[in-house]
Amino acid sequence: MAYADGGSGRPLLLVHGWGANAAFFDAQRRALEQDFRVITLDLRGHGASPAPDGRPTVDLLAADLIALADHLGLEDMLAVGWSMGAMVLWRALLSGLAGRVAGMAVVDMTPRIVNDPAWSLGIKGGYDLATSETACRAMVADWPAFTQALARAVVADGLDAERWPLVDWIAGEAGHNEPHALSHLWGSLVQQDFRADLERFDQPTLIVHGALSQLYAAATSQFLETRLPDARRIAFDRSGHAPHLEEPDQFNRVVTEFAATLTGRDRARTRRAAATPQP
Repeated sequence: MAYADGGSGRPLLLVHGWGANAAFFDAQRRALEQDFRVITLDLRGHGASPAPDGRPTVDLLAADLIALADHLGLEDMLAVGWSMGAMVLWRALLSGLAGRVAGMAVVDMTPRIVNDPAWSLGIKGGYDLATSETACRAMVADWPAFTQALARAVVADGLDAERWPLVDWIAGEAGHNEPHALSHLWGSLVQQDFRADLERFDQPTLIVHGALSQLYAAATSQFLETRLPDARRIAFDRSGHAPHLEEPDQFNRVVTEFAATLTGRDRARTRRAAATPQP
């Protein structure tokens, strides 16, 4: 798995979304390495991290995240999950990463992507399993067209001219990925449902929502705020689905301020001390 590790201080692990890669956090890496040890990565099936069998899943990506934390000896970290990255992070927390995480930030994500008659806080527009199956076929049939539509959906609603270069860049980066692998991963992603697990994530959590998001409504982030045990929510007024790309300076400031509140939460050391036999 390709990753970058630079700077010094508390580890800041930045986990990208579906179809993206580590470069989507370049503005954070450049600005925050003076205060944090910043780790970015290409999840399997993205960027420079191939999916050898072409069938990546959320569980597999979460296992990779845990393996990377073990390899780098990451403790007491602030973990940021954007979009799918939040689901990968949640799955990793449930699978053993929790003791290493002092706090987390969830960027414009839902605990369940698809909607049904009892759930309307997934992707906007009533996106359901049938819509997802149609999307997976479209990915494989015409990946360049799909990535252009994806890029337009990522940025703020009511796109102005200054954001077109960002749209083109997002589409270009997404276009380097292999559509069959990404289609399989999307199939795994839409099967995830973390609603019943949210109360288990007791790390302090910052919920970041793009007020102009074309993918998720404000009510989705409000739902997370009420269900997570220790959470607060902030909206980025000029951002869509990617506040870290659209308002990077504000995003970096908010992350830095949030990290300053995470004092004395080295769960890994506490866990090891509790497991050490006493004389």
